[in-house]
Amino acid sequence: MEPHPFGADPAESLPLESLSVEPLLTSEFDADPGSVYGRLRRTYGPVAPVGLLGVPVWLVLDYREVLEVLRNESQWRRDIRYWRARAEGRLPREWPLLAGYEVRQMMFMDDEEHLSARGTYHAALGPFQDSHTPQGWELRSAVVAYADELIAMLAAESGSAGFADLAAQYTRPLLLMVTTRLFGCPVELGDELVMDLWRMLDGGPDAGPATGRALAAMTRLAAHRRALPGDDLTSYMLLADPTLSDEQLGRELFMNAVYLTDITGNMVCNTLLEVLRGNATVRRSLSAGLIGETVNRAALANTPVANMCFRFAARDVQLGNFRIRAGDIVSPSSAAAHQDLMAIGSHLVDSTVSTRAHLGWGAGPHQCPTAARELAGTIVTTAVGRIFEHFAKVELTLPPDQLPWRSGPVVRGLRLLPVRYELSGSSPARRPAPGRTFGSSGGVVPSGTGARHSDRHEWSLLASLRRLMFGGRKGA
Repeated sequence: MEPHPFGADPAESLPLESLSVEPLLTSEFDADPGSVYGRLRRTYGPVAPVGLLGVPVWLVLDYREVLEVLRNESQWRRDIRYWRARAEGRLPREWPLLAGYEVRQMMFMDDEEHLSARGTYHAALGPFQDSHTPQGWELRSAVVAYADELIAMLAAESGSAGFADLAAQYTRPLLLMVTTRLFGCPVELGDELVMDLWRMLDGGPDAGPATGRALAAMTRLAAHRRALPGDDLTSYMLLADPTLSDEQLGRELFMNAVYLTDITGNMVCNTLLEVLRGNATVRRSLSAGLIGETVNRAALANTPVANMCFRFAARDVQLGNFRIRAGDIVSPSSAAAHQDLMAIGSHLVDSTVSTRAHLGWGAGPHQCPTAARELAGTIVTTAVGRIFEHFAKVELTLPPDQLPWRSGPVVRGLRLLPVRYELSGSSPARRPAPGRTFGSSGGVVPSGTGARHSDRHEWSLLASLRRLMFGGRKGA
């Protein structure tokens, strides 16, 4: 695509850059984003001009308008080259969110280019989507085993009753283990990759270097799997499209790692939080054994992606109470849209059957692909289900309004989820899994010889994760 030709401003509109905007990311937003969305809606209507780290942005607040932006690909483009301010060189130097959007990857493509890249990804993920295939069955079994191993590690370290941080000691390592297995990653990619993905999404001063490091790690992984193909997503992507360069494949893996480790992890933590804080509709679904519906209700109340990927207006258009100019940047807010939906009192919210109106997986042509959505849903329901399977009692050790949240423009994720727990008397997590023992270092080691290479990889990863999880709490 050539740089987009921008027309003259419509005579009846004021340029976004000329409007007085309040910054979105404030201490008030960190503490209570819902109150900020509500005030913006009362002041401006369904669409509000806000400042995002020094850049004016149209924030879309109401459910109907958010769906319009997500579904109408011909009007609302993903390709960053449609952004007028960028094309005209008017962005602040080193704007922290730009690095991630400059990555030329499926999420930021349109039309046939997007469909082609999406088809490759869908074909590669297909074997893992179906639980009846060997790849799908093994991955789902691994998620259960990883969850049980992590809970067993908690029991070995702190006993059958104690304190834990379910974000740092359960959710984050679980998603890291799933990612390394699915992608065919060597252990050394490790926790630092997850931290770099956090830095990029949170838009801090380290976002640019963090993006570069994460991309470099994924490019090395692509080269590694090209030389040594395996039964993993990386190898299947190369099989689906052999023309992919290491750099192209690295970019695709990079963005998928963002969603798998960070976004899916946030959905796990947010679901656990909604149960523990006493959200009645969420707890009702859990009590009925409807884990999938529990996740849907939690995603509606507390979505893991607060503000979704930017779109750029292809043409002048009316949205809400404003005339949006071609080339303007728009941020559809799923968190604000959910707030609007619940305020309307939609029957979808109170239904005992389904709350799939949530936008946790997106909507429209760029929504999370079916295979990825089903796999992520399985990971979340398994992670949540194993906690309530193994824990006889679990409760927050901080009031919900005192929990620390990450400050950022994209995700709504907890920094920690501190709980007091008691394991159930029959829980297998009270003892190491059969055939494995906890060594003196605290890591899980094989009880016999001749273990498969993949098993040795997982034992090594578990030992590394244990050091990350408990390194600062020796003797606890």
